[in-house]
Amino acid sequence: MRAVLVGPPGAGKGTQAQILAAELSIPKVSTGDIFRANVSGGTELGKKAKEYMDRGDLVPDEVTNAMVKDRLAQDDAAGGFLLDGFPRNVAQAGTLKDMLRGLDTRLDVVLELRVDEDEVVRRLSGRRSCPQCGRVYHVEYDAPKVEGRCDDDGAELYQREDDREETIRHRLKVYRDQTAPLVEYYEKEGLLATIAATGPVAEVTGRAMAAIEGKAGAGS
Repeated sequence: MRAVLVGPPGAGKGTQAQILAAELSIPKVSTGDIFRANVSGGTELGKKAKEYMDRGDLVPDEVTNAMVKDRLAQDDAAGGFLLDGFPRNVAQAGTLKDMLRGLDTRLDVVLELRVDEDEVVRRLSGRRSCPQCGRVYHVEYDAPKVEGRCDDDGAELYQREDDREETIRHRLKVYRDQTAPLVEYYEKEGLLATIAATGPVAEVTGRAMAAIEGKAGAGS
């Protein structure tokens, strides 16, 4: 099974990617993990990426693409993988298609986790973090025992800058601008399966597995 997971910030991609990869017995391949592995491992690509990151610049597509290509060529990905965070746009989707063609394979399914933007804002803007231990709470779903204070050390909780509503709305706009064409691209390719990413985690996983198996079965 070779799958790509797409969805906006706050859709639960990280959680579902971990669970689905385990269910399907394939490695989860995320761009964040790839970057960290290359930088900490001191690879040539990692050194190149670090130069840009140290300057506060975005890592160019060609470096990201090369890292992904190396990762997908590793032995554990030979039988399949679940990509999270790549591709982010149509250009990268074309690059991925070429990569897989070079490995004599192709994608089976692209799973889109769809969630209402107001729900995303509610999920993310409700998060509160402890500056001392790093524990994260949610004002609705996982509130501390004493409002505004960490259960573990009593420190005053704070809202991270990227959890503020205006920041979340901007991130959603960027996602929408980049990903709407990507979703349309994969729909035309006949690979797209879309599910609602709302409700308990187990229910979302159930929908995801049914969609993946249905799409893979239809394509076989």
